Order: sequence, then structure tokens, then C-alpha cells
Amino acid sequence: MGASARAEVFARLYRSSGGASAPEIDRERESLGSAPRPAAPAVDTTFLRNVLQNHGTAACAPDRSAAVREVGTYLYENLRSQRLVAGHDPRLAAMPWRDAGVLPRFGALEPGEEQVALSWARLGIAEMGAVVTFTGRANPSADNLLPEHHIVIVDTGDLVADAEEAWLRIGQFMAAEGRPRGINFIAGPSSTADIEGRLVYGAHGPRCWHVILIGEGSTEALERARAAIGAN
Repeated sequence: MGASARAEVFARLYRSSGGASAPEIDRERESLGSAPRPAAPAVDTTFLRNVLQNHGTAACAPDRSAAVREVGTYLYENLRSQRLVAGHDPRLAAMPWRDAGVLPRFGALEPGEEQVALSWARLGIAEMGAVVTFTGRANPSADNLLPEHHIVIVDTGDLVADAEEAWLRIGQFMAAEGRPRGINFIAGPSSTADIEGRLVYGAHGPRCWHVILIGEGSTEALERARAAIGAN
């Protein structure tokens, strides 16, 4: 929009608001129309690229059986373990865990347990490289905040382009399910630079954040994301 067009828009708004009622202002504003939104980039590639740039790690799986194997691989490579804690999300309970020899305990992370927890995200936000989880029995807040390693599963069907679209979807969830205890936007491992200006990960939450994207074509999206940032 050029400067003259912008000036005309504001001039019309100013004239219409002089002593006008709220409905009149709304009608005048709507008559101005709106600019078309730019074409959105591939949300899966953008999401994964931003996850990696947020100092997270990522893996992809075409289906749930492959996702279970990805979880098992992460546990073995990082912890030499088969155990983790998972929320009571029914999608997690239905995963074929025995296919990969993974032994989940469902509930909230407790002191002294293996410091790895698994969540299923309600949404993934491409522009932020963030996931959205709802706090409650299905995803206890302890599983988001207390483990050393936080693994998050996201379905490609739950990816949105930006925060505005995410809030629209969240509103739809709440209209259908009621208000959750809390809504978490998670965009990487915890970090702080409060001490001597040095960036430290894991100071007050997970120091490792691993995202597994489930869906056809997700592996190719991860390859494109890595190529975009020059990662291996």
C-alpha cells in the first residue's frame, strides 16, 4: 500500500469516526476491504527450520509406528534407556510402544525418575518453531517443565502458519472442550543469560528439546529445513 492510499484510508476512518456510532464505524471500516495475505511458505519445512534454529532437535516419521521407533532411538542415543514418562493423552496411550521396546509410564514426572518426558502437542506454529500444549491431566505441567529431556510429538495436520491462526484454533478447542488449566507455547529448550550474560540451556527447565513430526512427506520437509540453515 502506497503512502497516498494509506493517507486516504486514515482520512476516511477519521471522517467516519467524527460523532459516528460504533456500528457506523464498523461498516465504514469493512467497506475499505483488506489486502490479501501473502502466500504462506510450506508450513512443515518452515516449522522444522525454526525448531532447529531454536536450538531444538527434530526427527520425522510417516506414521505412529515409525514415531515410536524415533522415540526409542532418541532414548538409546542420549540416555541408554528405554524408559520415559508420558502424559495421559489418549493418542500417546494408543502408540505401539512395544514395537520399539519403549517402556512409558503414564502420569506426571516425579523426583528420581528418568529425566525424560513425552508430550503430544495440540499445535505446531511454523513462524515461531513453537509447539502448543494444554496443561491438564493429558499433559501435566511437570512433564513440560521438569525433565532434562522433553520430547514432543506433532502431527502435520496440526501445523499452522502463524500465531494468529494458532489462537483461532485454540479458541475452537476451548469452545468444544472447555478451558484448560493452562496453555503453553514452547519454542526450544529452556535458557537464560542472567548470569554474566552467558547463554545457558536447561537452567530452569529442559536442556534438550526434541520434536518428532508425524506425517507423509515430513522426512523431505526435514531435509529441506536442514539444507536451508546448512545443518547436517
